[in-house]
Amino acid sequence: MIPVTLLRIPALSTSLFCRCGASVFQLQCRRTISKKARICDVLKSTHIGSDARVQGWVRSVRPQKDNLFLHVNDGSSLQPLQVVASSHLNTRDLTFGCAVDVTGTLERSPNKKQNVEIHAQHIKVVGECDPVDFPFKIKERHSLEYIRQFPHLRCRTNAFSSLLRIRSEATAAIQSFFRDNGYVHIHTPTITSNDCEGAGELFQVEPAGGKNVSDDPNPHFFSVPAYLTVSGQLQLEVMAGAFSAVYTFGPTFRAENSQSSRHLAEFYMAEAEIAFTESLEDLMKVMENMFKATTEHVLSRCADDVELFHKYIAPGHKDQVDLIMKRKFHVISYTEAIDILNNSTQNFTFSTEWGCDLQTEHEKFLVKHCGNVPVFVVDYPYDLKPFYARDNQDEPRHTAAAVDLLVPGVGELCGGSLREERLELLKGRLARTGLEETYAWYLQLREFGSTPHGGFGMGFERYLQCILGVHNIKDVIPFARFSHSCPL
Repeated sequence: MIPVTLLRIPALSTSLFCRCGASVFQLQCRRTISKKARICDVLKSTHIGSDARVQGWVRSVRPQKDNLFLHVNDGSSLQPLQVVASSHLNTRDLTFGCAVDVTGTLERSPNKKQNVEIHAQHIKVVGECDPVDFPFKIKERHSLEYIRQFPHLRCRTNAFSSLLRIRSEATAAIQSFFRDNGYVHIHTPTITSNDCEGAGELFQVEPAGGKNVSDDPNPHFFSVPAYLTVSGQLQLEVMAGAFSAVYTFGPTFRAENSQSSRHLAEFYMAEAEIAFTESLEDLMKVMENMFKATTEHVLSRCADDVELFHKYIAPGHKDQVDLIMKRKFHVISYTEAIDILNNSTQNFTFSTEWGCDLQTEHEKFLVKHCGNVPVFVVDYPYDLKPFYARDNQDEPRHTAAAVDLLVPGVGELCGGSLREERLELLKGRLARTGLEETYAWYLQLREFGSTPHGGFGMGFERYLQCILGVHNIKDVIPFARFSHSCPL
């Protein structure tokens, strides 16, 4: 549950508002205050006595006999700005949730929790809000489950506005990490004719009317079946034939008929592909460095927002994040992971035989076994991985050069592999699955200057769950899309 904290503001003397009244009288003679400031900048300002103008939404209203106190927030920070005004500026439509335009002067605040406040000379209600009908109440603590019912309004709450600021900074940090390390950003298509994962959980794309507008007898708009992308990997592999390091960051789609706390039909992925690499260690180093660089940036730039989650949503989670940041990530093989599971005393719902796919319960147990530090699991059974995963040729236990990164509280965060660059081996696998013709273009990449290469993808929402301690993935994305739910 998230508390709404009301600051205790000492009452100011009536004489102050006599001076404010004089200022109101002189307002006509002063220049118009047209340039507005972000509240996060105002809170850090040292220009005491200067004109100030802010626009935002009222988070609290506290009228007194002579004074009026408002907390106004514009989304630029978790902390609101206190506005002090004469009681004659109070109106019936100045309520919790309304939008306001405030002009006045910047003054030092007697409140220890903030350095400055605005002494208002004019308060204009731009948009009214009926506090009775508004689903969020000032004196109530609203859970993430409750605010999830209002996807069009939940950005107005402290918790979700904090989440969105964190999400914005994490996005910028990932982009900066790749840019600073020489990666080229590729805009991979949202519509594709390929099923990269091979799981068949695809959204097919056709015109809404169900009929092609032309007289072409081909039933498909693109002449071939087309789908919303499940990954930009194959397109990144194309680009890795001309650039040594590329990445993409955007929405991906899975038609999983699930309403669980772990799955979404639309989510974001950060994916990278690196040419001239022959080792999983290279990929693991990039994954770990990206995770830690992004998290360090978020903890630095969004300290108050992260603290809200670590204090009220997931108490004690700060210690977990600190541990992750201090420790080097563990590495174990899939075979070692199976041995750990089989030697444990825990009863698992799903099989732990060699060759099985690791389930969430297995992944979380392995992380716990390794001291609640992220762990890389490498060299999965060959038959578990898609056609592009590189064959380790290590009979009798046939494995592929694939890796998953498992993290506390979530399980799988990243998945990657070296790609099969050997043409004959790749041809053989595609032929066995009947996909040789479909992926003729992919085979051709190996014929013209191919290099050993590999890559990975990281689920962005699961990353946010990991660092914030949020249980349900629907609470870390602006507009959650899942089966039987697409409200706006």
